[in-house]
Amino acid sequence: MSQSVGADADPSARGAMVKSAVRTLEILECLGTSPERRSVATLSRELSIPKSSLHGILRTMTASGWLETDATGTLYGLGLRALLTGAAYVETDDIVSLTQRTLDSLSDLIGETVHLGRLDGPNVIYLAKRESVHALRLYSAVGRRLPAHATALGKSLLAQLPAGEVDRRLTWPLKSLTPQTIVEPAALHHELELIRQQGYALDHGENAEGIRCMAVALRPTASSYNAISCSVPEGRMSDARQTDITAALRDAVTMVNTLIGRSRA
Repeated sequence: MSQSVGADADPSARGAMVKSAVRTLEILECLGTSPERRSVATLSRELSIPKSSLHGILRTMTASGWLETDATGTLYGLGLRALLTGAAYVETDDIVSLTQRTLDSLSDLIGETVHLGRLDGPNVIYLAKRESVHALRLYSAVGRRLPAHATALGKSLLAQLPAGEVDRRLTWPLKSLTPQTIVEPAALHHELELIRQQGYALDHGENAEGIRCMAVALRPTASSYNAISCSVPEGRMSDARQTDITAALRDAVTMVNTLIGRSRA
């Protein structure tokens, strides 16, 4: 089941929420978790919303352009209005703006897929991407959400939090995306402590088999935790190349941290 909107809010705040508005937001969040369209039955099951209530909300959201249906009119996905709103958020985000040139330079230097990601509850969301110059690459897209514990990007961000906060954000047992995904609490906390000590995170096929990722976190801001990562198929990776890419990520993060500091001065 998807996490309900406002799950972390205090009881008085939740009580003031309008049920139909909350359900509308839950539908948007649910459909934004993957590119797969969903039926009324699936949405009802995942969100615990009665089908009788869903039909009217889905018709309204579709008519206003927030949702679209397939040719049969039975499977729902995000619509053009949702895309425009999401794009507007990215275009006006300070961190995204400050990292653009650095991501360009990093992409030119490495030639592999580069991401800027942000921690969102138990997940990490891609805010910006630079595509690999190679045909064989990791599938990803701006706006894609992945479990933080299963990615180098997410682990580098979780490592910035106290252990208690990590436990509060995650739902145990953790979801396994591949046989390499870390799912046990003790193992994950050990991994996060290692990341804190070495200053970067690694992902050896934990999110997608055959892909190795490296990530370095930016300095936290008052409102967000962000990191930069690079993803490379194992066939183009070696220990020496991993060392070089990690060093390039460190340099990029240092540059962005400087820009953020200047913008806050």
